[in-house]
This record gives sequence, structure tokens and C-alpha cells, in this order.
Amino acid sequence: MHAYRTHSCAGLTKDNVGDTVRLSGWVHRVRDHGGVLFIDLRDHYGVTQVLCDPDSPVFAEVEKVRSEWCIRIDGNVKARDPELINPKIPTGEIEVFIRDMEVLGAAEELPLMVFGDQEYPEETRLRYRYLDLRREEMQRNMTLRSDVVASMRRRMWDQAFREYQTPIITASSPEGARDFLVPSRLHPGKFYALPQAPQLFKQLIMVSGFDKYFQIAPCFRDEDPRADRSPTDFYQLDMEMSFVEQQDVFDTIQPVIEGVFEEFGGGKKVDKHWPQISYADAAKWYGTDKPDLRNPIKMQDTSEHFRGSGFAIFAKLLEQDGTEIRAIPAPGGGSRKFCDRMNSFAQKEGLPGMGYIFWRDGENGMEAAGPLAKNIGPERTEAIRTQLGLGKGDAAFFLGGKPSSFERVAGKARDVIGEELGLTDKDRFAFAWIVDFPMYEADEETGGIDFSHNPFSMPQGGLDALSGDPLSVLGYQYDLACNGYELVSGAIRNHRLDVMIKAFELAGYDEAEVKKRFGGLVNAFQYGAPPHGGCAAGIDRIVMLLAEEQNIREVIMFPMNQRAEDLMMNAPSDPTNEQLRELHLRVIPQED
Repeated sequence: MHAYRTHSCAGLTKDNVGDTVRLSGWVHRVRDHGGVLFIDLRDHYGVTQVLCDPDSPVFAEVEKVRSEWCIRIDGNVKARDPELINPKIPTGEIEVFIRDMEVLGAAEELPLMVFGDQEYPEETRLRYRYLDLRREEMQRNMTLRSDVVASMRRRMWDQAFREYQTPIITASSPEGARDFLVPSRLHPGKFYALPQAPQLFKQLIMVSGFDKYFQIAPCFRDEDPRADRSPTDFYQLDMEMSFVEQQDVFDTIQPVIEGVFEEFGGGKKVDKHWPQISYADAAKWYGTDKPDLRNPIKMQDTSEHFRGSGFAIFAKLLEQDGTEIRAIPAPGGGSRKFCDRMNSFAQKEGLPGMGYIFWRDGENGMEAAGPLAKNIGPERTEAIRTQLGLGKGDAAFFLGGKPSSFERVAGKARDVIGEELGLTDKDRFAFAWIVDFPMYEADEETGGIDFSHNPFSMPQGGLDALSGDPLSVLGYQYDLACNGYELVSGAIRNHRLDVMIKAFELAGYDEAEVKKRFGGLVNAFQYGAPPHGGCAAGIDRIVMLLAEEQNIREVIMFPMNQRAEDLMMNAPSDPTNEQLRELHLRVIPQED
């Protein structure tokens, strides 16, 4: 007999009745029913009920075990009485009478319980992550993550991609976040960087003549944490292809993502049609570049209805350049109570409020109500209602100013309205490609020009496009949004050295700086670089959506906390003096 088990704790059925078996696992819970001890024995695969009464030669030893002790038992498989069958588990028709037991690992008093649905502070859960991971939900999430990665790999191989590994210790590159720097012992005063993404290397793989590349790649970015983002590292499905246009990349990655969501989405509908929405339209219609299309609300520009109107705030606002009034339709939101609640929402988000109009029964049929309606009159309110396609029982909310000042709140308000009015379809995964991103953005404080997204993207129009206003240049850059999250980001790359030098020049990098920082890529582009492009899909975020979790730490095996600390391993930690001397470093104490 095997030293530890003949079966897993999910492997026994009524066909095993009468067998002598050996099981190993953790004591999930213990129940004493009148001198008969029942133990739910758990391993990674499931639970088996084992029992022991005073006739067992090890009854006295079994009495000592407590929750989360790791034990091995030998015993006889028995059929449960019909009324005691548990149909919820695969082993529910049997139980095992214990004949022998060995304690493999006793447990101290637990800082958190594995059995049950108790809530614990995140600090406790992360400090004792190995216990937290024993819980059924966490076992399910990590198994899902592993299965998703395996599925992605199979689907990429099925499209003739091969997986290649790129370096973890490399040079710094501008990817939009801070680098994690690694001091060099052999080269005092110089630093490596952990890769924010395999960006440069995957482009070099294309220059090297490999037509299709993918990798399940770790990426490292020193970022401020959010619920949907790790503050230190994450994994992505990274891919690149040669001799492709934007649509080729879309056609390649869609069946991979779509297939994964169909396979692991729990039966939810997975949209087949993925619309392509420009960055400008996404901001205008949804207030974000990662819209949740499960919500049918689309914002509209209603400036003309307020220009020169009796509502002085909006009328005067529209006299300024670059301003507009945007409406958020709210079908079914036509009550003063709901309108006041949304106005309070805007105030909590830092705005003075949101104007609103709602339509209700009046003496002569449908009438418009609310402060805005009184100020602009029935003709303008009717024109607004007609434009927005609204009717009795509906409402509309209005925000004004320069779009950059209110779009974020407008987007959040659209989400809240969709949720509260039951307009958002929860049983669906809705995808959209966001395209035509601006290549550059202006720093509001300095007025300087910098890259707005990936600096290695090909500008639409090539070199000619870079001779005019940088802020009007669009790139072949794209993101895939799903249910309000960015899942994929990518671009057709800039493979022409002259275009690349000019593109960086507009962002304040002269040719010497480009050659110094990206010498490997610059040199490679002199020897026949093919047109190429690709994308990267965030694995952590995809699994978070599939697991129906709100926090990305629920699908990462050993995540950091909000302050980028590993409470379990005590990282970051203080280096020893010997380590600092070897690296020729000195730590300067932080001033209070």
C-alpha cells in the first residue's frame, strides 16, 4: 500500500464499499455524535467523511485531532444509510471507518478558520496566506487560474504560435510606469531593471525572423495599487506577429479570449461581435476608454439645446472655448427621488452636482419636470427628449464644462444609473476594441508633449503624420475592454527607424538619447525589420472576471497588500551591511 494514500478524498464511490483504503488530508471539521467521531477529511480534490467509535483501535488518538491537523488514516469503506447520503459531494454515498491513523502534521491554534464563511481582515489573510489558500473558494480560484493559463497556451499553439522566454533582468524602458531597479554588483553604480513588459524583446524576436511569438510573461511595475491591479507584478499572455495589420491581430486574439470566456464563464453569454470604437467616441459616449457595454446607456452632446437658454450656468459655460453639455439618458429613472440621489452622487465625486430633467404625467399629458426644465422651457426640453429617445417615466442628467473635467464622473454616473435601474445585463461578457488612441498628450502643468500610451507604436500616416500638430496624431494602438475592465492592450509597432527617431523627438528625446536608451532596437532596425504588431492580455484581470471577484488579490496566489508589502515573507526587508557593501550602496535615512 502507498505510504500516504490509495485514493484522493474525492475518489471513493459506492463501488469501493468493502475496500480497505488509505487517505491523507486535513481535518476540515470534527463532529461528536454521542461518542461516535465524524471527521470531514479534506485534500485538494474534495472531502470524505471518516468516522471512528470506541471499537476502533485508535479511538483515543482520533479524539485528540483538531481542525487543520494533517493526518493519514487507514480504514474500511462503508455505505451510508440512505437517509444520510450527501448528494452535494462525490463521496456522499460512502464513509470510511478508521482502523489506523498517523498524525502527519499537528496544527497550532488557527489565526483564521478554513471551514465556514467567516470574513477576516485582509492583513490576516495575507499574513497567513497558506491557510487562506486552503479555503474552498481560494482553491477554486487558483485552479481556475491554472486552467485558464493552460487553455490560453493550447489555443495559441493551435494557431501555430510558439512560446519563447525573454529575460527578467534587463534595461529600463518607458512603459508608462516606474521601474523596479536592480543594482549591479559587477558594475558599481549601474542598475538593471525588471521588465515592465517583454516589449523590446518581442520586437527583436520578430526582427530575428520568428514569425509568431507568445509567452505567459511576468511583468513588473512599481504602481499605485487598485482593486483591479497589483502594485508590483502581474502576468500577461504576450504575443507578437510579423507582416500583420491591426485587424490581423484582432482576428488572432479574439478566438483565444472568446474561447476562454466560453470555457470558463459559467454559462454566461459571450458576445461574438466585438465593435471597434474610437478612443474619442468612447470618451464621448461612455466617459471612459474601457466601457461596460452590458449597459446600453450612451451619452450624447446636448450643447445646442442650452446655448443661449434661460439656464445661465450652462449658457455662460458654453461661451468658453472647448466646453460642452453632455447628457446621460436614464430610462426608467423619472422620479425626483432618484434624480436627487444621482445629484448627491455627483457632489460626492467632487462636482457641484448634476442637472436633470425627468418626464412624468401632467395635466395635459406628459410634462418635463426639474429645475432645468423650468429654466429652459418646454420647447427645448421636448427637443432634448426627442434627441435622447426618452419618454414618460424617464430622466436625463447633464454635466457641463471641458470634457476632461467631467468625463470621469460622467462615466461613473453612467455605470451607477445602469446598475440602479437594472439596465446592465449581469449575465453577459460584452467586448469592444477601443482604437485610434492619440499618440501624444500635453502635460497640463508644463505644456510639454509626451507619449500618451506605448511609445513604440506606429503613428497612423507614418512620417508625414509627425510633421503637424502632435496632439492630432493617432497611433495604431488598441485596447480590448470587457465589462468595464481593460483586458488587452497592443499596437502595430513602429518598425521604421526614421519614424521612430521623429516620434521620440516630438516627445522630447533627441536621437542620441534614443540610441542610448534603446540601442538594441535601434541597431536591429538597421538590418531589415519586418512590419509587426501584437498585444498582451492581462491574465490576473481575466481570471478575476471569470471568478466573479471584485479584487484582483483573490485570484493571485501570493499577492502584496495595498502598500506593496508581502506580510507573509516580510518584504521589502532591510539589506545587510555586507549586501550594501557588495553593491557599493548606502541607504540614506528618510527625514521625518
